[in-house]
Amino acid sequence: MKGTKPYERFLKEDLILRDELAIDRTLLANERTLMAYVRLAITLVIAGVSIIHFAMEKWFETIGFLCVPVGILAGFLGWRRYQKMDRQIRNLRYAPRGKKRKSA
Repeated sequence: MKGTKPYERFLKEDLILRDELAIDRTLLANERTLMAYVRLAITLVIAGVSIIHFAMEKWFETIGFLCVPVGILAGFLGWRRYQKMDRQIRNLRYAPRGKKRKSA
C-alpha cells in the first residue's frame, strides 16, 4: 500500500526523518500548551464562580468577578496562540521542497 506510512515521502526529499520527528514533537508541545491554557481558563472561571458564591466581603467578591473574565480571556488567548503556531508548523511541514519556505 503506497502512502500508508507517514514518513515514506522523505525517502525522496531533502527533509530527513529526524526533522519530521522534530516537527511531530513540536506539534505535540503546541497541543500541550493549549491544554495548559484551557486548564488555566477552567480553573480561573471555576474559582471565580466559587469565590462569588461564598464571598462574605465585597472586596473578595470583586476578586471573584475579576477571575471569570480573566479566565475566559486566557482561554481565548490560548486558542489564538495555538492556531497561530499550528499554522506555522503546518506551513513548514507541507512547504514545497526545494523552494524557499515562507514564514508566517
